[in-house]
Amino acid sequence: MRSRYLTAALLALALPLSASAAPAASRTVVFQGGTVLDGSGGQPLEEAAVVVRDGKIVSVGLAINTKVPKGAEVIDFKGQTLLPGLISDHSHVGQTSGTTTGSQNYTRENVEKQLRQFAAYGVTTVTALGMNRPLFNELRKEAHADTFTGADLFGAGQGIGVPEGGPPQAMTNSAPDQLFRPTTAEEARAAVRTLAKNRVDLVKVWVDTFLGKLPKMKPDIYKAVIDESHKQGLRVAAHIHDLEDAKAVVDAGVDIIAHGVRDQPVDAAFIQAMKKRGVWYVPTLELDEATVVYADQPLLVDDPVLQPALSPELRAQFNDSAWRKKTLEDPKAQEARRALSTNQANLKALYDAGVKVGFGTDSGATPLRIPGYAEHRELKLMVGAGLTPGQALAIATGNAADLLKLKDRGRIKPGLRADFFLVEGDPSASIIAADRITGVWRQGRKVAGRLTAPPAP
Repeated sequence: MRSRYLTAALLALALPLSASAAPAASRTVVFQGGTVLDGSGGQPLEEAAVVVRDGKIVSVGLAINTKVPKGAEVIDFKGQTLLPGLISDHSHVGQTSGTTTGSQNYTRENVEKQLRQFAAYGVTTVTALGMNRPLFNELRKEAHADTFTGADLFGAGQGIGVPEGGPPQAMTNSAPDQLFRPTTAEEARAAVRTLAKNRVDLVKVWVDTFLGKLPKMKPDIYKAVIDESHKQGLRVAAHIHDLEDAKAVVDAGVDIIAHGVRDQPVDAAFIQAMKKRGVWYVPTLELDEATVVYADQPLLVDDPVLQPALSPELRAQFNDSAWRKKTLEDPKAQEARRALSTNQANLKALYDAGVKVGFGTDSGATPLRIPGYAEHRELKLMVGAGLTPGQALAIATGNAADLLKLKDRGRIKPGLRADFFLVEGDPSASIIAADRITGVWRQGRKVAGRLTAPPAP
């Protein structure tokens, strides 16, 4: 059984192995007969047809009303659902490999491998929200040009942290440390200007004591970062943990809360401030679940959906009873469970109140936050928080694109990029169906096939 899953995992990742694949020649493809979830949060369109030409969506409608252009390739997807590619507003690349974290992993080979892994799970756009190294700019340019197969790439450059504070060197193992860690407001502004010259997509700041263990960024520093970023035409995403810090950065004009509030329930004042200022909220529920879930649920090691992303080193760790025991006895385990519960309740309250919610997991920041698989865990956790599957999927597609101000993707709509994936069943009825991937396309080019082995007859 395990060998069958591993074979399927290898096949799922085999298609996009070439790092120099060229964009497809001019051609037309018609997907017909199945259901379309367009990323808007609306009702599914059944017995649909989607026409794609040269990487762009030409039309979306009922199959019976759609004329198949002469010479077009026809893909029959009856019994399946076509979804926009998932978009991560908060991930990291090149930080991890196997069970290790550190700058030694920030290589072309490893980043491209991770982007292919994201794509295999239907994640067609990834935002590397900080901790990036000089190689990032080159890889982002190539990803935008579609010169290698894998997810498209956006990011926040190095990010702006705190001297002797977050993000902690002990956690990131980043040597030499490439983050900006300003001690004055002018140093903070200079850091932003350098990031702007590098044409980053966003600016990232860390405003967190990491449960009281580290010094926190001072208000004059993050206020200077936010002010200078806005002068440079850039938006700022803030790493926070506590409600007090979330309120402070919102009052200072931050654009994106990059993690959920996890220390206490959000209050009416925070909700009102988020809505009034139009601030985005990215809950990253999976961040805390990942701390304990592989120790709590050892059978997950054989989850067929995990296999394409499970390294031999992680498999060995998850199978190690001593590691599981140590993990569950660590006070961090109980804190993670409490934080996840609070985060889920806060997500539901904020979503119901009309706060703009984006999609992210902090995948790739540590070995346990597994690129691609983490995004599918996040969808389930959002549903567990009380959102419907359709709402969770709309957040992970259309909303996530809106957060990044990407008007060319996130929905299945004429004129947009043909970034989408096919799944068996209806994920708007059961979010588990989103795991049953049969194919992934980026700009109309197939970049991944079936994720898992088909059920035994």
